[in-house]
Amino acid sequence: MSYLYDYVERMLPTSWRRKRIRRPMMIWSAPEYAPSADVLTIKKVDMCIDENGKLHHTKRYELMTRDGQVGPPARLVVRRGQAFRLRLHCDRPFDRSRDAMSLIFTVDGEERPTHGHGSLVGVALQQYRHLIEDPLEWGAAIDFISGDMLEILVKPAATAAVTRWKLDFDTKLLSEGFGKSYSLPQSFYLLFNPWCKDDQVYLEEKPLRDECVMNDTTLIWRGSYNRLRPSVWKFGQFERHVLDCSLLLIDKVGKVSATHRGDPIRVCRAISAAVNSPDDDGALLGNWSGDFSGGTAPTKWVGSVEIMQQYYKKQKPVKFGQCWVFAGVVSTIARAIGIPSRVVTNYSSAHDTQASLTVDYFVDQNGKVMEELNSDSIWNYHVWNEVWMQRPDLGISSDGDYGGWQAIDSTPQEMSDGMFRCGPASVLAVKLGEIAKPYDNNFLFAEVNADKVFWRYTGPAHPLKLLRKDVLGIGHFISTKAVGKWEREDITSSYKFAEKSQEERDTMMKALKQANSAFSRYYLNEDFNEVYFNFELRDDIKIGENFSVILQIKNRSSEMVHVVKGSLNVETVLYTGKEREMVKSDHFTITVKPNTEEFVKLVVTFEEYFKKLRDQAAFNISCFATVEETEYEFFAQDDFRVRKPDIKIKLSDAPVSQSPVDVTISLLNPLPIPLRKGIFHVEGSGIESPLIFKHSDVAVGETITNTFSLTPEFAGRATIAAKFTSKELDDVDGFLAFEAKPRPEDVLMETSDNEIIARTDVID
Repeated sequence: MSYLYDYVERMLPTSWRRKRIRRPMMIWSAPEYAPSADVLTIKKVDMCIDENGKLHHTKRYELMTRDGQVGPPARLVVRRGQAFRLRLHCDRPFDRSRDAMSLIFTVDGEERPTHGHGSLVGVALQQYRHLIEDPLEWGAAIDFISGDMLEILVKPAATAAVTRWKLDFDTKLLSEGFGKSYSLPQSFYLLFNPWCKDDQVYLEEKPLRDECVMNDTTLIWRGSYNRLRPSVWKFGQFERHVLDCSLLLIDKVGKVSATHRGDPIRVCRAISAAVNSPDDDGALLGNWSGDFSGGTAPTKWVGSVEIMQQYYKKQKPVKFGQCWVFAGVVSTIARAIGIPSRVVTNYSSAHDTQASLTVDYFVDQNGKVMEELNSDSIWNYHVWNEVWMQRPDLGISSDGDYGGWQAIDSTPQEMSDGMFRCGPASVLAVKLGEIAKPYDNNFLFAEVNADKVFWRYTGPAHPLKLLRKDVLGIGHFISTKAVGKWEREDITSSYKFAEKSQEERDTMMKALKQANSAFSRYYLNEDFNEVYFNFELRDDIKIGENFSVILQIKNRSSEMVHVVKGSLNVETVLYTGKEREMVKSDHFTITVKPNTEEFVKLVVTFEEYFKKLRDQAAFNISCFATVEETEYEFFAQDDFRVRKPDIKIKLSDAPVSQSPVDVTISLLNPLPIPLRKGIFHVEGSGIESPLIFKHSDVAVGETITNTFSLTPEFAGRATIAAKFTSKELDDVDGFLAFEAKPRPEDVLMETSDNEIIARTDVID
């Protein structure tokens, strides 16, 4: 294919357009149209993989590390808004005074690329580098000429579509109208560029950029607000097929046209829809039933790579995912295409189905939660993502613009504009109660800031009775991995004002007044009776042990003696707050004197809870009580989980790049019963494919151990992640973060403060 001529000729300087002839779509064979033999011929193009990879921070992509000897050749991966280098080997030296060249870029896979849609771009090769400095325009310029080699710089626009691009070169003489063409044998990949100030995803802080774009492993927090539990997750954004799968999901599943693939707002909204599958055959099939036959239980995944590779191969939803798995895959895709992203966990997270900004619970006269009436729920934790970008579509707030972190959520909870997706919602707008801002700010606001509302239901012919409100129960310990550290960073203050502060209540009232719900309007006009209940779990409860639940009841009256009758209940529950099963219930009657407090203690044994335990060891404790001779009725509840053991991981020696090191993993059986069909699943840096170690039986109190060897591919930060599952105990994990040193021969010099300067194959 030669010129997409009419368009390109309009792009060329007037002096180059000597013959205004409509160009054919291919080089004609007729002699009168043949190009002159003097026209420059491009023989091959060197993609400068090593140089471009280092300058564009893309050298770790598997596509860039291929050698072409055994498998396919390397593919160029670069970022928009920044020039990349190409070396053109020609049949003669390029002559600035007589040769002309144009470059035509087309989106790979587009049937009808057009300039107006941004899927076809033509540029003339400029003589000097400063002529391609406009950030919003594509450009190409000569860098230098050395014999038959012409080295050029190509700069995609900072708003260019993020996708695969094909590139054709057309050469001609300034004095003639016809020329020759050369097509790159393979398309190149163009990504978002958080290093470029003109890109909408620009992130100035280098440590944050390193963490949220380049780091390929993270910690995701699960558990409950009173027992925060981190688990390691490998994004693997640079691994084989991950980038191709990401682009496939955005294009084919997310249905983002080439015109809009340069817009991070549209792209991230599409990602939040494409990773789930209820309505579009996306990457993951969600499953909260507890039956994971025919697929992989969500707790068994340790990273995104296997999920992405499986989807890319079969292009059918992978079974199965839950919220943290969806979030892990979302950040993999975002980081793969160059959008800064991190995984966020919200403890005691509200699922508001009625847009009331309240979570409404209905209980019967015995204090039992009526699940058939409860569409709202409170998840022990919920995991979503943040992506970094500017939001010029939202205007300016009282606290500045709405750019920065935006929340997106791929877990299929509620539909947004006809699809299961959520966001991007400006985190600042959520904090300010701007629930009308796009996209889905009302849902995000409720997740972190809704109030719990408990209603007494006595039948369809009777009015609902407001039992209690809990303004402190939602949105705790909002967590993400700290920058450059393997520890938790609390980001609650970025989503909400401090609990009990006037700003927090004012923001809640502001949001409620914007909500169109009967529940929220009723709630605004009602006041609750105050009562104090407190649940205490006084021990560090490990799975396999008995535990005690203690209910504190406090009489704040200085005169009245109150007799309280009620029940204390312990149920197992999914982390989503659904599918409860009673473990133990204790009915009590207790007299509470003025200004005193009493305690009700319920002991639960391992034998009582073990067979009813759900996959994430979560419990719900609740109390319903009445105060005799009054109209007061009280309902309160809380969540907790028992702690599972950690897998211990040890290295035999200090790790060195490209040198094998032995690794030992071990686990102690904490249960008072044997474990059957135990399996270790191990992934990590320097491990080509997951390692599986089987243990058919593990006795009570036994420690199982396995040793293997790994070879760190690069110097720098690396991780090992391990999972253990068995019939009796699952969702057990462990991780080790370590620093691999460069080989002695790779150390070029050491500075006076012992800083090592090493070769460029060491990860920055």
